[in-house]
Amino acid sequence: MKGSVSAPGKAILLGEHAVVYGKPAIAIPLPQLRAVADFHQNERTFTICAADINRPPWHWSASAANSADPLASMAALTLRHLGICAPTGEITIRSAIPIASGLGSGAAVSAALGRGIAGLYGKTLANAELNALVYAVEKLHHGTPSGIDNTTVVFEQPVYFQRGQPLKTLKPTHRLDFLLADSGVPALTRVSVTAVRQLLRKEPVRTNSLLEQIAAAVAAAQACLAAGKLLQLGELMTENHGRLQHLGVSSPRLDALVAAGLQAGALGAKLSGGGLGGNIIALVEPATRSAVERALLAAGAIRVLSASLGG
Repeated sequence: MKGSVSAPGKAILLGEHAVVYGKPAIAIPLPQLRAVADFHQNERTFTICAADINRPPWHWSASAANSADPLASMAALTLRHLGICAPTGEITIRSAIPIASGLGSGAAVSAALGRGIAGLYGKTLANAELNALVYAVEKLHHGTPSGIDNTTVVFEQPVYFQRGQPLKTLKPTHRLDFLLADSGVPALTRVSVTAVRQLLRKEPVRTNSLLEQIAAAVAAAQACLAAGKLLQLGELMTENHGRLQHLGVSSPRLDALVAAGLQAGALGAKLSGGGLGGNIIALVEPATRSAVERALLAAGAIRVLSASLGG
């Protein structure tokens, strides 16, 4: 078999960190940013190459099944799920998703790899099956992930996500346009998640209050999406950023990007993902989109990406 499969990146619209504690969050896929797995059979060895994400070629061995490496682990889990004991073939991973930027690169690479391995054998993994496999690997990336990254990436739909609850996909009634500004500072999600957990132990009352406020904003944002209330959605995003600042997961550079976007006319802006680095997301209108993009670049963003929903 020969072919190519892929999975998108993702951005969290509202609810990061609170989602780790069982509260809801809203996330959107980024279909223009993808991890791709090209595959073909060679009937000799099983090789995975991912050179553009700093990964040398990896050859299957019996010991790989117990590897803590995310790619090896995803391969082992997928092969076991498919009942394949002696795999053959070649898979090349390519990813346009920045690493350690809060855009779901790890989940997307795992999902693309799982689909590529299935493709080698003419099989297709159901989304629910693939989602469970990717979530298992996400634990290697993030320690205690909520599951929102893998769910958004695998199903490639906007989601209202709450751990342990049935998945809700969202269909905005109006078009929404976003800009994602990369701070250029890599940040591992497990670092910021650990920091919030430590804050929760140290200041439980204040921290729980902030998490509850974030959860309330997510519920309100869901209603805004359904009603097309973009101004109110933008306000909720900006307020959410303020609460993330109080949780200690923002940074001066992220704050500067948020401020620049708002001053240039964005309806709302906030960090997206774990924080401490990575990206901010800004809700924009067609009339101000170009001005906001220029302002974000002038404020230090190393790249600005576009995303849209609905419409």
